[in-house]
Amino acid sequence: MSETFLTAETEALVRQADADRYLATLYAPQDKRAALLSLYAFNVEIASVRERVSQPLPGEIRLQWWRNVLESGSPEQAGGSPVATALLTTVRTHDLPVQPLLDMLEARIFDLYDDPMPSRTDLEGYCGETASALLQLSALVLDRDAARGAADAAGHGGCAQAIAGLLRSLPIHRARGQCYMPADLLNSVGVTPQAIVEGRDREGIARAVAAMVALGRDHFAAFRSHARKLPSSLRPAFLPVALAGAYLDRLEADGTAAIDQIVNISPIRRQWIMLRHALRGW
Repeated sequence: MSETFLTAETEALVRQADADRYLATLYAPQDKRAALLSLYAFNVEIASVRERVSQPLPGEIRLQWWRNVLESGSPEQAGGSPVATALLTTVRTHDLPVQPLLDMLEARIFDLYDDPMPSRTDLEGYCGETASALLQLSALVLDRDAARGAADAAGHGGCAQAIAGLLRSLPIHRARGQCYMPADLLNSVGVTPQAIVEGRDREGIARAVAAMVALGRDHFAAFRSHARKLPSSLRPAFLPVALAGAYLDRLEADGTAAIDQIVNISPIRRQWIMLRHALRGW
């Protein structure tokens, strides 16, 4: 990386914890990569808070620390954290709005508790404030003018990407006692959040997974419609969304496998999908 504000530790964090976004960053201009990686590292940090705490309160304290850092805008407030320092540099250098980052922190409070997702609307709001916001901020880094026309692509793309990610993480969430599938969707297929967590009624869970896949496909189809208008300058931000379709295909084909194992695609296929869309768009 040409920028000195990104440490090797921060780059490694994204490479290890978020391989899809890391790979997509390699298609970005070199002078934009560190800024993108700082956003993705921030996302990794706040998305993994639940994994590092045993109770919600320490998690809320950690998220509040991030709020203080962002609201202050001061490197001194970052306390030497390489991820926080890199993020503040990116916000300042690219004049990024801070509110979407604060909204991401607010959305992540849900991760700390075991409350069920109330409705599809709530799920889409969660996806919008996390994955969609990250897409929009990444687009601002790459091409500020073009990013103004990418809101719809970011909105639907983030929902498709997040829904695929939540389904792939189903075994992890079940182990924690969490259920991200919205209650109204589960009710429509005759399953309860508790049944999802406990793994009872595998046929019912398979119906729930299929319903979530269908929801993800709806957003992915809408994303592709809007993505056809994206300029090539924004493609690196949206390349991870291209993988959502492949993940949804695997989730649908594997049926109940998603209950017990993280559904994946081969590294070769992942790289081929990204290369194809990096060269040709959507």
